[in-house]
Amino acid sequence: MLAVTFDLKGWSTERLERVEEALSSWIPADTPASLGLAMRYAVLDGGKRLRPLLVLGASEAVGGNADAALRAACAVELIHAYSLVHDDMPCMDNDVLRRGKPTVHVAYGEATALLAGDALQALAFELLAPEGVGIPDRTQATLCRLLAMAAGHAGMAGGQAIDLAAVGKSLTESELRQMHRLKTGALLQASVMMGVACGEAGAQASAGLANYGRAMGLAFQVVDDILDVTADSATLGKTAGKDAAQEKPTYVSLLGLPRARAYAVELLEQALDALATTGLPDTRALLALAEMVVHRDN
Repeated sequence: MLAVTFDLKGWSTERLERVEEALSSWIPADTPASLGLAMRYAVLDGGKRLRPLLVLGASEAVGGNADAALRAACAVELIHAYSLVHDDMPCMDNDVLRRGKPTVHVAYGEATALLAGDALQALAFELLAPEGVGIPDRTQATLCRLLAMAAGHAGMAGGQAIDLAAVGKSLTESELRQMHRLKTGALLQASVMMGVACGEAGAQASAGLANYGRAMGLAFQVVDDILDVTADSATLGKTAGKDAAQEKPTYVSLLGLPRARAYAVELLEQALDALATTGLPDTRALLALAEMVVHRDN
């Protein structure tokens, strides 16, 4: 496949350096009552940064505005980070380890963690609607709409609500798929489509990239379910085995490990097939990211 000859590490390193520099610059340290320190702790120096890479890869594939794409990449990472801060709190998953270090509520207390998450969410939309930087108002509005929809009741928050309500219960495969499409998949698909919104893609390319993002979003969560039972906490950077311990429905608990692995590969094939329909001249970065997601070990 094309991904084999693509230097994903080199491509990612260059772009993530820009993302890290921008995040460090845009997340304030000088805030009331050290709130900024908790915000920076939640975001900087950790995480795979898959969502920013999807934004940048999609934007480059459609010839997008580089400044808009960088802001979108950082904004989606801020939303992801805020969701992790809140998900880890005692009122939800009650986890103590994230990205290889104590969770924000452990390090800073529950009240500060709650506020840090709120502030990161607000900052994400502030980044998408800057003044005087040459990003068209229409692009700014589209990016805000895509991110809000992916993060809200019809996306990430709705999926988390289903997840919490499903503890100790059995879900059908269709119900589990819907939960994962909302909780995890919506923000990953939005990352791709925010990159698309930074450029001028035709209907065929947009549809193909939307299908790619949809398959990728679900594949990521299926692999997460697999790693929760096959990897250790040191490798994952978060608590391993917590899904089973909390009696949460997963693809492994529903299908078994072999079938879950086969489904992840099937979703990878769907993602690659979708890329092939876009008619875009160079989607190698997106192809390589898809393979990385399914074959990763953390």
